[in-house]
Amino acid sequence: MHKYAIFFVVLCAPLSAHAANDAELQTMREQIRQLEQRMQQAEASQPAEHDHAGSGENAFNPAVSLILSGSYGRLTQDTAIPSTGFALSPNNHGYSRSFSLKESELGISANIDPQFRGVATFALAPEGGSSVENAFVQTTSLGQGLNLKMGRFFSGLGYLNEQHAHAWDFIDQPLVYRTFWDNQLGDDGLQLKWLAPTDTFIELGTEIGRGRGYPGSNSQISNGAGATALFAHVGDDAGVSSSWRVGISLHQTRQSNWVSTNVPSKNGSLLSDSFSGDSNTAGLDFVWKYAPDGNTSETSFKLQGEYFQRKQDGVLTYDYTQPGAATVGANLSGNYSVTQSGWYVQGVYQFMPLWRAGLRYDQLDPGIAQVGATISANVISDYAYTPTRSTLMLDYSPSEFSRLRLQLAQDKSRADLIDNQVFLQYVMSLGAHGAHQF
Repeated sequence: MHKYAIFFVVLCAPLSAHAANDAELQTMREQIRQLEQRMQQAEASQPAEHDHAGSGENAFNPAVSLILSGSYGRLTQDTAIPSTGFALSPNNHGYSRSFSLKESELGISANIDPQFRGVATFALAPEGGSSVENAFVQTTSLGQGLNLKMGRFFSGLGYLNEQHAHAWDFIDQPLVYRTFWDNQLGDDGLQLKWLAPTDTFIELGTEIGRGRGYPGSNSQISNGAGATALFAHVGDDAGVSSSWRVGISLHQTRQSNWVSTNVPSKNGSLLSDSFSGDSNTAGLDFVWKYAPDGNTSETSFKLQGEYFQRKQDGVLTYDYTQPGAATVGANLSGNYSVTQSGWYVQGVYQFMPLWRAGLRYDQLDPGIAQVGATISANVISDYAYTPTRSTLMLDYSPSEFSRLRLQLAQDKSRADLIDNQVFLQYVMSLGAHGAHQF
């Protein structure tokens, strides 16, 4: 819109020349030149990860969107039962039985001025109430390929983590995301990304944050950072039909009195345990996309996978009970160290316009824990079980704003319990919504 305004001013300037002297005309032309220069700089410096074309967003009219989602689930096992060997994790499944209104998402974004852009995403819970999912400011004119993000955001590690739920290819996250990141890692802090000035896509990033999201403990013990992350991504085109990206991620935080309930012990009882210690995670991710001649409207295929390995080292308190409680547990503490891992691979094939089919396989490795002598008689160190899950999905998208999905899964993430799952889901997008990431 600003281009037409500049054109109008330039057109009218000669018509009013008789009412202005040369000095005034020179001042007016200089102001117009500076305005146009600032606009061009702002457009050229938009972060590469966002595409606002057609989103309806501009400097004066923020883009507003609302995501509506609901599901029906038929499960054969209780969702409260955690994956075997991962009872110390949140195990947030992200789904439930019968009919369920999923989390609605309200998003607002706009340029603030030529230097900054703001984004806010509010999660509207089905039970009522809301929470701030994202709320950050990012720079638009640092130059040299640099972009700084400040506030609350999803971490840039891995591939899936930055994607909002409505952009997922399945109704739920892979098992490794559910157990390692409580579905999705978010934090309050700073993120700095650098995009290399090369034909090959090279992106480096670092984050410091509060440690708000699991495996952090949202600790306020010190004024320093509660969590740090490093990540790097490299990608390119392979001819006109294919493109790829690979990445590596590192995350470090410290857990403080992280209490988990329903943790099995050697005597068969379910108790509460507490862990305090270091948590260090390394990850690898890749994605490959194919569309004949680059035309995704007819057919396309996407193959992706991620692998994470985490080491936790600290003190585990067995049969933990909060101080001052009516009944006090054993509260036996001892050293605890374990290295666990998980991965998934999935493929999504658009076999005709509007229709896609996908297949995903998940696997976890609970590892063998090193347990201190004080608690070795109570805490299970080796579960001798490998959690897995296989998932099949079919979805139909009448437009880019709507999607209907059928998902079938056989969940073997819990020993001796096979969960055959059937899901139906709708995802609808209202209002202006920018393009998603690669």
